Amino acid sequence: MTSAPGRRSSIFTRLLRHGFTDPSAAERLLDGPELTALRDDPVLLDALGATADPDLALLGLVRLLEAQPDPTARQELLDTVIAAKPLRDRLLGVLGASGALADHLARHPSDWQALVTYEPRDLHPGVEEFESGLADVTDTVSLRVAYRRCLLSIAARDVCGTIDVAETAAELADLATATLRAALRLARDAAPEDAALCRLAVIALGKCGGHELNYVSDVDVVFVGEAVEGADEDKALRAATRLASHMMRICSESTVEGTIWPVDANLRPEGRNGPLVRTLASHLAYYQRWAKTWEFQALLKARPVAGDLGLGDEYVTALQPLVWQAAERENFVADVQKMRRRVVENIPVAEVDRQLKLGPGGLRDVEFAVQLLQLVHGRTDASLRSGTTLDALKALAAGGYVGRADASQLDDAYRFLRSMEHRIQLHRLRRTHLVPDDETDLRRLGRSLGLRTDPVASLTREWKRHAAVVRRLHEKLFYRPLLDAVAQLAPGEARLSAEAARERLVALGYADPAAALRHLEALASGVTRKAAIQRTLLPVLLGWFADSADPDAGLLNFRNVSDALGKTPWYLRLLRDEGAAAENLARVLSAGRLAPDLLMRAPEAVALLGDGAGLRPRSRAHLEQEIFAAVRRADNAAPGVTAARGVRRRELFRTAAADIVGSYGT
Repeated sequence: MTSAPGRRSSIFTRLLRHGFTDPSAAERLLDGPELTALRDDPVLLDALGATADPDLALLGLVRLLEAQPDPTARQELLDTVIAAKPLRDRLLGVLGASGALADHLARHPSDWQALVTYEPRDLHPGVEEFESGLADVTDTVSLRVAYRRCLLSIAARDVCGTIDVAETAAELADLATATLRAALRLARDAAPEDAALCRLAVIALGKCGGHELNYVSDVDVVFVGEAVEGADEDKALRAATRLASHMMRICSESTVEGTIWPVDANLRPEGRNGPLVRTLASHLAYYQRWAKTWEFQALLKARPVAGDLGLGDEYVTALQPLVWQAAERENFVADVQKMRRRVVENIPVAEVDRQLKLGPGGLRDVEFAVQLLQLVHGRTDASLRSGTTLDALKALAAGGYVGRADASQLDDAYRFLRSMEHRIQLHRLRRTHLVPDDETDLRRLGRSLGLRTDPVASLTREWKRHAAVVRRLHEKLFYRPLLDAVAQLAPGEARLSAEAARERLVALGYADPAAALRHLEALASGVTRKAAIQRTLLPVLLGWFADSADPDAGLLNFRNVSDALGKTPWYLRLLRDEGAAAENLARVLSAGRLAPDLLMRAPEAVALLGDGAGLRPRSRAHLEQEIFAAVRRADNAAPGVTAARGVRRRELFRTAAADIVGSYGT
């Protein structure tokens, strides 16, 4: 149908005003037979304009109408969309945010009815409700269809703001739990003789175990198997391995309905080289004798989700004590920090600035900092033993291990970054943590997060702001509370106890935590400007000291240099305002005895650390001129020799410091 020029101009303008980027195409869709009765309905245009991508939402609605089996079904959908605002918002919200779910609805046109009701259990379904939605599946194809139907209901509540990002992640984990149970049921039905031989428990790790799953993510699991009474253990383990393998294939394989998500069992003992299923005793023996630090970090989120839940509970009960002893292991913090650095180093250079999860200031920075604090302090404080990042962060703040203001900022940043990650994945239901670089994708992403005025610029600004907060607090979280243990705090403010501060210093690698606390007290206590600046510097300095071979020496030497130069105006100003000077000083003070001893005898040489030029060697002619001038000014031989030796010590320090600092850049 061709509209009159005046009407076309009017609708064209209205479409632009409602956020359509291709109003000509939208006008053609509105003029099509599917929307004849609604082409002038302001309610529909307002609803489409409220979505993340009005063009995508309108196209999805037309496709859904075209897919209805007959005119009666099509009219029922139209009537419901117009009459029922909750359904209209949910359906159009999903269509405007997810092309993948629009494809699902076009293939299964009756599934829109899953969005009709607003019953209490529909608002906050749990594992049982999702299991009910998957109860009738009989094969991998029907499992995928039922899974997407359940996912549709979660996405609808998410994009409409009925549930927040933490609730969305928890529901996705519950849906994953129900899906694993359905897949294991299918595997058992296919091999009842194997099911009769063994008990098999599926333990979720990672985000699924922590009730904070993404829309599309590997589901990390480990398997525990035992023989039923009277069965041979070897035969039972082989049967359990076949069941576990089949369950993994059911979830991971691609079909005409696509895939669900990969089930990843590589976090098991010995990784992909180890047996897929072990007995509880075998698991326990491995973790007691061979496990690395990161493996205990992974177990922090362990949760039984499918199969024999009694056996799963036995697994968690047996291994949890080992998790909370992990901080006592040699090189514990160094191992965790090394793992984090390795993750960043492995990011392709072209992706670093777009990585929401792994890049600096990303989600992993929050998770690593929170988990490190949990493992250190959770030994004695059971309130910290949560597998959910935001719950653990809240507990850390309540216990005084993290400042309330810092915890609040980190909570906000984590929620925003997770929301970005969710909406990016929701569009195509693909596993990605990269912020798109296409302007259309960025516009849809920004609008989906409520940024409607200049969504691309607003999204970029908010993303960078939150990433900067994460970067700053990631450095500060582990070290700042040490100072709060010895510095003056506002009345009533929670503080880290002296005992907790000592525990944290031990975990950082300090051999004499009592002496370290005395040094911190001397450096950070009081109301002088010197103490205030040193309180600002110390959180980062402590991290650099902890990365070195001798953190105790680094802190002691810093105190000595500060005692010698703390009243010199330029010294603390140099460290505060020149980031390279503070880092270079920390590296030098922690590296053996030569450079610190030279610096103790000539503290003013700290000025050489301010920039690269200060550490470059000076020419022989320049040094000869300086020494001869100093000797000529001396009244006799003794002060002349002293002056020459001073130049020599300074140059030795310059050479040693350049060598030490250069080693960190290679």
